[in-house]
Amino acid sequence: MSITTNQPAIVDEGALSVRRSIRIAASQAKVWEAVTVPEHISRWFGQTELDGQGAGATGTMGWPGRQPIPLRVEAIEPQRMVAYRWNNDDASSVIPEAFDAASSTIFTFTLEPADGGTQLTVEETGFEATSDARENLSRHQQGWTSELDKLVALLEARP
Repeated sequence: MSITTNQPAIVDEGALSVRRSIRIAASQAKVWEAVTVPEHISRWFGQTELDGQGAGATGTMGWPGRQPIPLRVEAIEPQRMVAYRWNNDDASSVIPEAFDAASSTIFTFTLEPADGGTQLTVEETGFEATSDARENLSRHQQGWTSELDKLVALLEARP
């Protein structure tokens, strides 16, 4: 079975945002679990821990050899949209000990039914609050391309 190929993430310099829309040959319910349940997020993205469910839940996301990044669920519309706010400032060597809204960006996953599966769009905004907006835009563009390719591979490899 072949894995769906998608276009890379794009940067909107004027809006200071990164966006990527992908198609996944998986049900909307499977994709929803993959972007909202910490144990599932941890399989394709960073190791994720949340202190609860729904808007307002806080926690962290981390990768080997890196301090965990504070994270908060901003909004949720079951099976359709979830937004997270995080302190992932790749251009800075300082990661806050606790969640800090003033220096965070927000990434939103939107799910829509698509022929043969699901269309997932991620948009990350708020880069003006980071230490170096242009550097972070570039790094997050690369990150969303890489991480969402892992998600497609994971979901399309499992029945």
